[in-house]
Amino acid sequence: MLDNGGMSDSVELAAREAPTIGFVSLGCPKALTDSELILTQLSAEGYRTAKTFAGADLVIVNTCGFIDDAVKESLDTIGEALAENGRVIVTGCLGAKSGEGGGNLVKQVHPKVLAVTGPHATQEVMDAVHTHVPKPHDPFVDLVPPGFNSKIGIKLTPRHYAYLKISEGCNHRCTFCIIPSMRGDLVSRPVGDVLAEARALFESGVKELLVVSQDTSAYGVDVKYRTGFFDGRPVKTRLTELCEQLAQLAEPFGAWVRLHYVYPYPHVDELLPLMASGRVLPYLDVPFQHAHPDVLRRMKRPASGERNLERLATWRRACPELVVRSTFIAGFPGETEAEFEVLLDFIREAGVDRAGCFAYSPVQGASANALPDPVPEAVREERRARFMQAAETASAQRLQRRVGATMQVLVDHAPMLGRKGATGRSYADAPEIDGSVRLLPPGKASTQIRVGEFVRARIVAAQGHDLVAEAL
Repeated sequence: MLDNGGMSDSVELAAREAPTIGFVSLGCPKALTDSELILTQLSAEGYRTAKTFAGADLVIVNTCGFIDDAVKESLDTIGEALAENGRVIVTGCLGAKSGEGGGNLVKQVHPKVLAVTGPHATQEVMDAVHTHVPKPHDPFVDLVPPGFNSKIGIKLTPRHYAYLKISEGCNHRCTFCIIPSMRGDLVSRPVGDVLAEARALFESGVKELLVVSQDTSAYGVDVKYRTGFFDGRPVKTRLTELCEQLAQLAEPFGAWVRLHYVYPYPHVDELLPLMASGRVLPYLDVPFQHAHPDVLRRMKRPASGERNLERLATWRRACPELVVRSTFIAGFPGETEAEFEVLLDFIREAGVDRAGCFAYSPVQGASANALPDPVPEAVREERRARFMQAAETASAQRLQRRVGATMQVLVDHAPMLGRKGATGRSYADAPEIDGSVRLLPPGKASTQIRVGEFVRARIVAAQGHDLVAEAL
């Protein structure tokens, strides 16, 4: 048996010898949750993470392969990791993408990578890590880190907010999208597991839970909304029931629940009472993509533009404070100027609070590429610019209505305890994709503003996509 000195020496030696892994996570929040799972497993097995490529024993790159720009960024990052380190494992959506002749695209461009896996492939990644960087077992260092919670693992977001993935894959076959070919059909997580993770996140200090998936509205479709159990109580595997339970879990902590990637199915109407009461944030991220029915049919989208306008009006009658963000595509194959004008009319009439727009990108493998009458690239870009001008005008008008209102703001950045001001977000602003609320320096020197806390603030101005406010 070792004495204390011997045990200390053993721990220090083993810690020095523990392999280090560099890690890069690209793409959407769904990919980020995959990265968190991998990092959690690495940490549980005693691996350390490195902040740079150089000097690490191995680098893992979690890639995105949705559009051409994302593919380029992923391939460039892999090349950078190979140049600086030389030992690289690739995972994520790009890893599942085929190149010319049907071979693996990553392997074709970067043949020196050690291994390539697709998305949500934690075990395959760990198998590759074990192959190329074996970790010697040591009972003193093969321990989870201090404060580790097995239900939530390691998070890559700030401590006060976190993403909660409720399902993987998608049952739609939108002609512009290749996600199902990379991530498969919809697979819903057991409702008890989702709720247990949510509770652990709230207990760990999370003040905002962002619910994500490829199709949040379809949660439970694959299991026919079967009944699961949480704390011994039956809970239906369905979005409405899930949100009711999340609201109950969030309430004691005063935390927010925000929904992303919500398709406008009729049963989404059931969520509006929860939003009107403030138990779930009155915020919906709805990927409309277009408004003209013919374009939507060519896209194989599950809704028409006319019904979407009606549904938005119904939602706002039920919840006047509702904020809607959405994404759109301009220049889809076959899109005429008249069809594009319908899209412009929609964005002006619908009152979408936050909108993003992509010029159509002929992603390799997307069936839309075979549609007739492709729109020239210059026209696609010109339409995207016109759309964004209209969308930003509509957004600015809606933001201006906030001036004079008092809102709750979740603080994201507060140097010197906010003495020189701070930055946060209202319920209308999701992290990374929406605007922010700039908090002016407080009038009293004794006032302190802390990251991860809520403050009440009076909106005094609107500037571009953002608001300016005074903390109360």
